[in-house]
This record gives sequence, C-alpha cells and structure tokens, in this order.
Amino acid sequence: MTVNVNDISKAYLKLKKIVSRTPLIQNLNLSALYDAHVVLKREDLQVVRSYKVRGAYNKISSLSKEELDRGIVCASAGNHAQGVAYSCNKLGVQGVIFMPNTTPSQKEKQVRMFGKEFIEIHNTGDTFDAANAVAIDYAKENNMTFIHPFDDLKVIEGQGTVGLEILEDIDRKIDYLLVPVGGGGLISGILSYFKELSPETKVIGIEPEGAPSMKNSMEKGVNTTLESIDSFVDGAAVKRVGDITFEITRKLVDDMITVPEGSICSTILKMYNEEAIVVEPAGALTISALGFLKEKIKGKCVVCIVSGSNNDITRTEEIKERSLLYEGLKHYFIIRFPQRAGALMDFLQNVLGPNDDIAHFEYSKKNSREQGPALIGIELQNRNDFDGLIERMKKNNVMYEYLNTNHDLLQYIL
Repeated sequence: MTVNVNDISKAYLKLKKIVSRTPLIQNLNLSALYDAHVVLKREDLQVVRSYKVRGAYNKISSLSKEELDRGIVCASAGNHAQGVAYSCNKLGVQGVIFMPNTTPSQKEKQVRMFGKEFIEIHNTGDTFDAANAVAIDYAKENNMTFIHPFDDLKVIEGQGTVGLEILEDIDRKIDYLLVPVGGGGLISGILSYFKELSPETKVIGIEPEGAPSMKNSMEKGVNTTLESIDSFVDGAAVKRVGDITFEITRKLVDDMITVPEGSICSTILKMYNEEAIVVEPAGALTISALGFLKEKIKGKCVVCIVSGSNNDITRTEEIKERSLLYEGLKHYFIIRFPQRAGALMDFLQNVLGPNDDIAHFEYSKKNSREQGPALIGIELQNRNDFDGLIERMKKNNVMYEYLNTNHDLLQYIL
C-alpha cells in the first residue's frame, strides 16, 4: 500500500493558500561539523509551527457538508490539535479536541488561539494513546467524524507535501533524507513521494529511544503496541503506529534508528544557543540523528526535517538536566557522611576537583546514627573529570552510591 503521487500533488494545490511553503536552508555549522551538505526543511516555521496542519486541513476539507455539519473530533499531544484547530477556524467547522493531561500548557494555549470559538478541549489520560481511545469513543457516541493524526490516507497525502516541496526546492541530488517518526504519517507520505520521484535517496526514519514503536514493529514483522513509553518527546511518543503507516513504512523505508532523549535535549540547547532556532523535542530528532550517522553521511547531501517548534519554556530545566546527564557532566550520589563536625568540609577540600560544582544538596541529620546520607548532584566542566572524582572518593574512604545508572531511583528522587 502506498499513497498516489498525484494525490499528494492535488493536496499541495489545496494547501497552497492555507499553509506556508517553508524554507529549505543549508546549515553551515552542521555541514562543517559532519563534513556534509546538511540542509534543514524548516517546518518549525509553519503557520502553526509544525507540519501537522498539512494533513489535518487536507483531511477535513475533503469531508462532505453533512460530515462537516456534524462536527469533528481528534486526539493529540499538541501539534495535530493545532492543525485541526486552525483548519476548523478556516473552514468554520466545530471541533472537539482531546489532549493528554501531560500536554505542555504552551501547546494547549496555542490550540485555543488557533481554533477560537470553533473548538473545545478536553484533557484526559496521561498519553496520546489514552486520549485517542477516549476521542474515538466520543466520536462514535456523538456521530461525529474522527480525524486521525496519522493513520488516514488523506492525512498522509497532506503530510507528503513536505516531500514535494523538498524535491522542488533542492538544487542537488539528495543522498539521505532524515524524517522524524511518531505515528508514521509524515514518513509514509514522504516515502510514497520520494520512492517514486527520487528513488536513489535513502530515507531514514528517526524515533526517540524511549518510544521506538515503528522500529519495534518492523523488527517483529507486525504492528505491535509497546507496553510503556517515555513520553518526553511528546510529538513523537506513541505506543502504536498506524496500521496504514506501518505497511507503507516497512515496505519503503531504508532504515529506522532511535536517538536517546538526552541527545535530543543537547540538540535543543545547541540549536537555541548557536543557531537561535527553537525546536521542540520531536523537531530535534533528525538533527540529533546526524551524530549517530556521521560516518555514513560524510561528503553527502543530507536533508533533515525540522518538524516543529512548539516547545514550552517551562521545560527548559528538565531539558538542561537530561542533557547534562546524557553528556556525562552531571552526576548524582547518595553519600553517607560521618555525623561529625567538619565531615562536609573534608569532602569539599579533598574530594571535589577545582572545576567541580555541587549543583544539588539534600541532607537531614539523624541523631541516632553514626552516618547521615546526603543526596548530592555534582556538575563537571569536562566529562573526563569523572574518573578522577571517583578515585578521590575511594582514596578518602567516602561511602557512596552512584545514582545515574539507577534510572528508577533517580527519577523518584528528582
């Protein structure tokens, strides 16, 4: 099963006056870093700051008057909801949108702004999948049309227009095209277009390590629901990809890889600090993947789709924390200090290096004990300083438990 190239072209004509034709720009820093011609497709500059509006509008505008009059329903962690809300506003259609309770507040505010009086929002469940199940039931009970965020041919055709614009705007042969993957709508549309018109291009799907639903399904040979996921990359964290998108992707994709959430966080910070580009976690997926493909892409032309910029500023501390942990620059310990005067001073003078910084400290004195446990976070300037820190702890007989490798305990404490 594939999407017809002509249908993607028709979708593009329908969308021309509704969406922005986002720029395709070479990034000089990334090109120099990876010794490649790295080009960014800037869907973060889209009218709703993500590509999702393409599929949403193409689907909703294809409905009959009777279907539109009954109203529509969707579920989304944010970007699909914004696309649906914008489309409802433009078409004068009433919509009900179900969003997970974990959706960043910035995304929910944007949905209300784009939809205005044409939409109402219901928060339910802790994941997209939970909200999606409620939305499907609601649509059936109220005889409304459900707008799937990815597993629908009209949605896939709309998302495929990203690929059409890339091929029309590029001035050279594309060796690699990196596509972020959540439910699979974007990559299905792009694969359908590229494998017909640019078959020599290797298309690689990129998923977050904590939600590898497409990669896992492809390895098993059947669309499979993950038992649990890390929902941090909320725009691409789904337990189950679409049945249609799975069939298209497994047939046409050249490779699927995953990227650690910590690496994604480092990319978000790097893009903001060095490029003044704001990307959401899902939008950073393809750029993060460059480091894991650096040998393959050397000397090649690589297009990365930057899928969205709907990032909530309140998440900055979490993003920085995950980045520091991933880069090996922040380390947490439970240290059992002797309960005597000067114990902490000994630690500061004899264990900490000249560039080490205590970034977190929690301690409660226990009068009935010889030792008192303290939770300490130490931030390093160089990840290579870690071995020296551990050596000095051992030399000074410091009793410690290292927490970075105990993810469950670390999440509970922090």
